[in-house]
Order: sequence, then structure tokens, then C-alpha cells
Amino acid sequence: MINKPRGTEDILPEDSPLWRKIERTAHEVCENFGFKEIRTPVFEDTNLFQRGVGDTTDVVQKEMYTFEDKGGRSITLRPEGTASVARSFIEHSLYAGPQPTKLYYIISCYRYEKPQSGRLREFHQFGIECLGSSSPATDAEIITLALTFFKRLGITDLKLNLNSIGCPECKKEYNEKLREYFKQYENELCDTCKTRLERNPMRIIDCKSEVCSKIAEGAPKMIDFLCDECREHFDKTCKYLDSVGVEYVIDPNIVRGLDYYTRTVFEITSDALGAQSTVCGGGRYNGLIEEIGGKPTEGIGFALGIERLVMIMKAQGFTGDVASGTDIFIGSIGDKADIAASVLVYNLRLNGINAERDLLGRSVKAQMKYANKIGSRFSMVLGEDEVDSMQANLKNMETGETVSVKLNADEIAKLL
Repeated sequence: MINKPRGTEDILPEDSPLWRKIERTAHEVCENFGFKEIRTPVFEDTNLFQRGVGDTTDVVQKEMYTFEDKGGRSITLRPEGTASVARSFIEHSLYAGPQPTKLYYIISCYRYEKPQSGRLREFHQFGIECLGSSSPATDAEIITLALTFFKRLGITDLKLNLNSIGCPECKKEYNEKLREYFKQYENELCDTCKTRLERNPMRIIDCKSEVCSKIAEGAPKMIDFLCDECREHFDKTCKYLDSVGVEYVIDPNIVRGLDYYTRTVFEITSDALGAQSTVCGGGRYNGLIEEIGGKPTEGIGFALGIERLVMIMKAQGFTGDVASGTDIFIGSIGDKADIAASVLVYNLRLNGINAERDLLGRSVKAQMKYANKIGSRFSMVLGEDEVDSMQANLKNMETGETVSVKLNADEIAKLL
């Protein structure tokens, strides 16, 4: 037997309605906020992620699925969505259109890491990117879009955590303070963080090692080293959120795991799965477009893992909103009736009706048992008499009531 690869999951029919509900809600909310869908390739030139995501991140150093294609090119399955959107923004001159450029996506991503609950090697993201605006009002709009999405789904007990990690200028002073602090514990840091100490000490704060995380608790906080411009930007973002009644907690430990982030960063967390876990994370990335070859362009966005969201929704008692997959089951007795059932089912489906018929040559009794198993709301049995008279009984499977109807798909459709 061949099994699915480790770190992947099959989305079975019983869970598909919940996935469709999430995806449909994402489409609707993004359209309400003026965002348009973009679809990018599942693989990209490896340099895009090395330059965009950052070669000191765990994603680039440890987790990317990278291979050489038959033309000798280094190719990587996308580990996240932002870098691909930024590349497309430059390549297709989207900056020449009305600004800001507001885009969203629902994609699969790939990271080679230890599979665990809600964290897979193939996973799915819903994300948005807004390019071309530096206004703190944009930061607030992105955050409120995420909260609106969760509210539309009916998810409760979420917590918004907010921070600013400044611009490259104020990061310089902060990084020096971090190096001074972590130098005291250099021998205790994991091997990865020892290399980060000189190149990018902020990444140590985001390390998943228990030892490094414990040491990082006492490290200086970026929010205490913001320059005047970054401080003003953060304060205004908070004011915009206050003006629409959004509650938040300022958490100076949020730095996010990718190098392109600047200024506003945020996480939305839930404790529905026990320990508090991040459901959605994002922030501003004002240097990303320039880093991968474009003109300086401000950007901000977020992404959320759909697998983890499904787990949270199930924990809160949510199911898909498709109660029954079948409107009517047409049973048949004999070859003549079987052909008639086939024609009727076909025409009902053309009318948008979820219609089923027997495909296994079962007895009438077995056909009706099957109709019950698939949750059909109505049923009808055709024999030679029904076909000749073009009349049959339509049965309500819940109440048992029957009504005589013509074997006409348009007429039957009106009764379902």
C-alpha cells in the first residue's frame, strides 16, 4: 500500500464543506474591502526567497523544498505567499495602476519541518497584501479585515497582539543592544542562534529552542528603541484601531519570523486548542519590493493557516453549512425505467438540483436504504407504469408525505 507523504493530509468530503465556507468567506470579505485575487506559481526561483524572506530565517536555512530542475536552475516550492506577490507586482508593473494595489490569495505552501498538530509540510494559507501605502490607516485596515473575516465565520475568543519592530535606522541601535545582551549567554545559545548573533540578533527572539526562548525573555524590547517617526506611526495605528473599537494588547515580544518585516507587526491568537496559538500573523514590509529588484514601495499584509483555522472552528463546534448533499433520489425498476431515471436526473441537474440515481443495479428496497444513507430530502421510484403515464409519486423523506407529479424536471425542481 502506498501512503500519503509524511506531513501532508487528505481533505476528505466530510471536511470539504468547512473548507469551502472558509474560502467563500475569504473571497467575500476581501471583495468588501476592495482586494482582488491573485494566483502565483507554486514554485519560484530560489533567489526570490533567499533575498525576500531572508537567508537568516529558519524558513530559508532549514525548511525550504529546493531542487535543481532539468535546466540546472535552482527552484523552490513556495514556503509563503508574500514574496511571490511582490515579484508579480514588479514583473507585471502593477505599480503603474491605481494605488494602493490590494491583493489576496488562497494557496498551498511547503516547508520541511517536523509535522505536528496544525503544522504540516504541505499547508494552505489565506493571505492579503496591500502595496503602495505607508499610512498607518492602512495598517489598521489590514488588521480590521482579518478581524472581520473571523467575525463573519463566527469565531470567538480571539486576541489581537500588536507591536512595532521599527525601521532599519532604529533597528541598528536595537541590534547593538541585543548583541550586548546575548553575548552574555553565547555559550548557551543553540548553534543556529550563535550564527544569528552577529548577522541578525532579532531572529534569536523568535527561536523555538526552549533555552533560547528563556534567555530571550530578558532581552531589550524593540518598542523602547523606536525612532520618532516609527513611534508616531505606531501611535497613529493604535488610534485608528481605537476609533473603531478594536481591542488589542501591545506585546513587545512579537518580531515575526521573516526578515522583511518593518514597523507594525501583529498576531491574532486563540486558546481554543488548549495552549495559546497564533491563528493569523502579519505586518508591514516597507523594504521588500526594493530588496527583490523593484522601486521602493511600502507594503503590509497578513497570512493565516487554513488547517489550524479548521481545527479551531471544529473545537468551537462549527461545521460546514451544507446540510444535505442530495435534494432527490430517483429509484428505478427495469431497463425502461432506468433509462427514464437517467434522463430525469440529468435534466434536474441542469436545473441546479442535486439529484442522484442508482448505479449498482440494486433492488428497490436497497435503493431506498441508499437514499436514506445519503440524506436525500426527496425520493421517487420509476417503474414501467410511471414511465408510460409520465406521472410518479414524489416522497418527502422526512415527513413521509407523497404528492403525484409529472415526470418533468422543470416542474419537479419547483417542488424541491
